[in-house]
Amino acid sequence: MKNQAVRLLTVSICCLAVPLVASAAQDNNKKKQQGQQQQAQHPGQAGGKHQNAGANQNAIKKANKGFNNPNKPNNPNMANQGKKGNKGNNALNKPNNPANPNITNQGNQFNKGNKNHKGNNGINNPNNSNVANKGKDLPNNPNKIAGKQANKAKWQTKHFDNVAKGPNQNIKSVTFQNNYKIKGAQHWQGTHYAAFRNYNSEWHDHNWWHNHYGRNIVLIGGGWYFLNNGFWAPAWGYNPAQAYYPYNGPIYAYRNLPPDQVIANVQASLQEQGYYTGDVDGLLGPLTQDALVNFQNSNGLAPTGSIDEPTLDALGMS
Repeated sequence: MKNQAVRLLTVSICCLAVPLVASAAQDNNKKKQQGQQQQAQHPGQAGGKHQNAGANQNAIKKANKGFNNPNKPNNPNMANQGKKGNKGNNALNKPNNPANPNITNQGNQFNKGNKNHKGNNGINNPNNSNVANKGKDLPNNPNKIAGKQANKAKWQTKHFDNVAKGPNQNIKSVTFQNNYKIKGAQHWQGTHYAAFRNYNSEWHDHNWWHNHYGRNIVLIGGGWYFLNNGFWAPAWGYNPAQAYYPYNGPIYAYRNLPPDQVIANVQASLQEQGYYTGDVDGLLGPLTQDALVNFQNSNGLAPTGSIDEPTLDALGMS
């Protein structure tokens, strides 16, 4: 009787346990199905605790490293690699590379190409702005300006034997005017032009000139000249029979030469430069005076039309 009761209890427990086990199994199956569905819908968001999520992140990192290859233009991380890519575009042989967003910023590097001008000091470089200025030192430079620098070339003083010994019928002599003043001289400023501003033609007899200037009186081209304070001028009245003067005014005494040799050297220099087309005769006639005025105007000097110290300096005769 006792055994029968135990057997009934055991059967009852088993009957109760079977539904519980079946229910637990069903719950487990549902949870697995839900987990698989979540992984299928969110493969990259399973959380750090899930093995599949870690594997996916490692795969993505490994894949991204592969995009550093320049032959993979579709790399989504290419924008982050832009700076590295730009560094490679500094070569001058890649001017048309459209992939370099900073290519325009490299323009300053190309501007450094102006250094080439420094290397092109040769005459054949038409773009070198400094060639014209430096070219003044080159004697064969066609662009060299025959200005003040050229004029200051040292003039070798010469002695001319073919100067006029008497009056020239083609050059009219001026006549004496009491208290004559050089026209326009009041506008010539500076101590170099004081002799022209203060010039006053004077008439004296032979004895007066001889007593005041003695040996500083010479006969040149048919007229008598006296030397005073570094200038030659007509000695009006010294000998009325020899009073031929193409010019009435001071003539600077260059290197203590007589007035005809001073005039001849100036004529020769002006002739070489194309200002004077007449003969080198040592007479300061109208043609020589016009040449002097043109030269003086070209060099920014007072247009005295005569031989003054600034003009001789510009001619290289100082």
